[in-house]
Amino acid sequence: MVLTLYFLRHGQTTYSRANAFCGSLDPELTEDGTEMAEGFAEAYKSKPWTAIYSSPMKRTIATASPLATAVGLPLNLRDGLKEINYGEWEGKSVAEVGAAYHDEYLRWTADPAWNPPTGGESAVVIATRALAVIEEIKHTFSDGNVLVVAHKATIRIILCGLLGIDVGRFRFRLGMPVGAVSVVEFGTHGPLLTSLADRMHQSERLRSLPGT
Repeated sequence: MVLTLYFLRHGQTTYSRANAFCGSLDPELTEDGTEMAEGFAEAYKSKPWTAIYSSPMKRTIATASPLATAVGLPLNLRDGLKEINYGEWEGKSVAEVGAAYHDEYLRWTADPAWNPPTGGESAVVIATRALAVIEEIKHTFSDGNVLVVAHKATIRIILCGLLGIDVGRFRFRLGMPVGAVSVVEFGTHGPLLTSLADRMHQSERLRSLPGT
């Protein structure tokens, strides 16, 4: 057997629906976001799960909870799985940030690895804290299925780190819609991405919703 990690992005929030910056803000899921979480649980509850890890934000806990309840496992909450802190950009739209923080925004979009949002976190900082959680999981479990519920930027940065992709390219190399799951197997030759941003557990209506 191999250790298999399922990286699940949380369901829809009002901020993801509006495509606004939301990292340290802590919104609840929308009704559609809750339906995404319940759909994942229904589709995956028959799989033998070893553990569930989650960011401690409301939106990730609410996304992880339906499966945790269905399979009778506790949530292991880890701060390292939190979303990027967008600093002064929190709650603002891309247009608002581009206008108010023009130079910082351009530097961030060019290379977010080392250029953080104004008052926020760089991708390198996120990679350090998030990959530490992955190392914890790898040292705790030699095999089995582990669910990791986190956020758009955080999951993409983790995947870049595992796959040898420059973390500064996370925004331009990997898509990660709300409620999507990506799968990585840890075998003899290291991490292998077997599925990216899969949403087939969601209804066609949910998959067609606007926003990210």
